[in-house]
Amino acid sequence: MTGSGSDDGSIHRLAQRLTAAGSESIDEVVAEERAVALVYNGISHAVMMATPCDLEDFARGFSLTERIVEKASEIYDIEVEDVAVESGGRGIEVRLRIAAQRMAGLQERRRSLAGRTGCGLCGVDSLDAALRPVARSLAEGTVSRQAIERAMAALPGLQRINRLNGATHAAGWARADGTLVAVREDVGRHNALDKLGGALAASDVTGGAAAAGGFVVVTSRCSYEMVQKAAALGAVAIAAVSAPTSLAIETAEQAGIALIAFVRDGRLTVYANAGRIVS
Repeated sequence: MTGSGSDDGSIHRLAQRLTAAGSESIDEVVAEERAVALVYNGISHAVMMATPCDLEDFARGFSLTERIVEKASEIYDIEVEDVAVESGGRGIEVRLRIAAQRMAGLQERRRSLAGRTGCGLCGVDSLDAALRPVARSLAEGTVSRQAIERAMAALPGLQRINRLNGATHAAGWARADGTLVAVREDVGRHNALDKLGGALAASDVTGGAAAAGGFVVVTSRCSYEMVQKAAALGAVAIAAVSAPTSLAIETAEQAGIALIAFVRDGRLTVYANAGRIVS
């Protein structure tokens, strides 16, 4: 496996600050956003706008949460390469070599996924594809309110990229006691969660953790796909700092995981599977 894009997900840009006292030129740190193509066995499957760091994790996690592969061992190799595009700009290709059986399945249901930042369903070509059945999470057990609050409180301190540019979302995996064991960031909330899934698969962090009540915390609102991806990771719950959507709640109910939102200021709201949350 080769490189994974920029190290800190940020670049410097010259900007002009205007105030009542006049204007000044300043050096600003902004979030880097690049077009990233996921290429399976030589065939481009998805193009997403993403922060160009932890791209091997992104490709691995996307492959797992989108059910392109059933397990990480079916991904034989990942190669990341900066490439020129016809417009004169630069993009990134993440080339995966996967098991022939999985590639055959991918070709059967292959679709264009021209993704934009924060958009997980752009390009899906049918309602059936958009609203495919959600597999139930394999997680067992419960999680305490204190553990959720502990994990969410710890998350900002581990957002290394966001401290630089103030523009990235984060997704973290917490053990049952609320200890965060992995955090990933991206300008897109779905991408951050996919990167987290890839990191977990690479390190096998969730081996036994899901059954013991491992859960996901995110710094965004909670949408349908966020719940679906958390369930695919075997989480007992997903906790968000902001609001859920109605479809996210329905999906959590179907997947059997707890959906918690508005985790802030010493309170939280449980929208689905409240029996999974204990005081």
